[in-house]
Amino acid sequence: MRLFLAIIVCKLLRFAGRLVGKGSSLPGKYALKICPDALGRVKLPEYIVAVTGSNGKTSTVEMVAAILRAGGRSVVYNEEGSNQIEGVTTLILGGCSLGGRLRGDVLLLESDERYARRSFRWFHPTHFVITNLYRDQLTRNGHPEWVYDAILPAVHPETTLVLNADDPLVSRFAQDHEKVKWFGLDRCSISTEEHRGIYHDGAICPVCHARMEYGCYHYEHIGHYRCTSCSYGRQKTDFTVTALDLESGKLTIDEGTEISLAFKSIYNVYNILAAWSVCSLAGVDREVMTSVINNYILKNGRMVRFTLGGHRGTLLTSKHENSVAYDTNLGYIAGTEEPCQVLVIVDAISRKYFTGETSWLWDVDFEQLNRPHVQKVLLCGKYVHDLAMRFDYTDIPAERIACYDAVSQAAGALEEDGGSEALYVVTCFSDRDKLLGLVKREEG
Repeated sequence: MRLFLAIIVCKLLRFAGRLVGKGSSLPGKYALKICPDALGRVKLPEYIVAVTGSNGKTSTVEMVAAILRAGGRSVVYNEEGSNQIEGVTTLILGGCSLGGRLRGDVLLLESDERYARRSFRWFHPTHFVITNLYRDQLTRNGHPEWVYDAILPAVHPETTLVLNADDPLVSRFAQDHEKVKWFGLDRCSISTEEHRGIYHDGAICPVCHARMEYGCYHYEHIGHYRCTSCSYGRQKTDFTVTALDLESGKLTIDEGTEISLAFKSIYNVYNILAAWSVCSLAGVDREVMTSVINNYILKNGRMVRFTLGGHRGTLLTSKHENSVAYDTNLGYIAGTEEPCQVLVIVDAISRKYFTGETSWLWDVDFEQLNRPHVQKVLLCGKYVHDLAMRFDYTDIPAERIACYDAVSQAAGALEEDGGSEALYVVTCFSDRDKLLGLVKREEG
């Protein structure tokens, strides 16, 4: 009776929430008060796929859903991105029959890395994708090794782990675990001998804490590594990008499948490979996967095209408090080589909690914008003075930097400057709508 009542309450609150544009977490919160073990009582489908990690969760889950649906599967997943226990409960109970059976062939979950152990207390995924672990949200998550410790209790012995072999901390989840599949990149055109980035979280072995040695780096601490003391090192991959040319936007998976990239980012490459790996394990045909992923354009708003005055703009979502997210998007801008302006917005650091902590700006490699084709850098938002101080320590000429207190002021200046250069905006979900409400978004 408690489960029945929890399902009814969840469905009613979810319906009411949708009418007002809210309600992805609240229905689950009240349902759990009624029936705390509701997730252990419902009947779930054969495949339960979960995705977690510091970056790439939402994009990977979206592509997995698209591939599985193209392969004829009925997929239930948290499209709203509400990825903590309350949101997961809303998704599952909201999609259940009154008898407690989830309708669908696959339950697909984006799971917050910090709260995965709570989400999977009552059930466990059949396949668990872990994308990467980076320095992320210092106030909330601390160090990547702390995040590793937070995820570890969510790993069930019967779950097949689908791990990024190129991330030394993610690879540690495979220790003493029998069911593991690996994805990663071979040495390719973007690989370097030297580490790039302000800090190096792969310098020390996560097992014995001896010095790590790298054969190559793909970006930051992601690459081919081995410990100089113990036997820990990168594993042979089951699903592999065997060739990659970001400049032309082409990648090859397992030597036989060529994919064109709509977004020429190394992040996009890893997200595609993660989605390819888990969908392969779920039995989706290679031709179906290729047709979906080829030139796939994300629908989740991570990259948005728009116009502002004479500028054709691209918004690149760059998670605040996560320097790797910023570095990857700044690297994308640096590699375009087309005349452009860049707008960096830091107005609210988080949508979920308040903090004025901006030390993470010093971990971002803004020096990547010191390129001839980057004609101007505009800084704006509540923390514009913190940004300006950080840029004072780059070699970018001061005359190419402009500061504005408000997003509307920066947008107005761009609209009126009479220029037609490309415009790239680097900011987080907490701030992006403050700009998108002032521009004309492109459809499709």
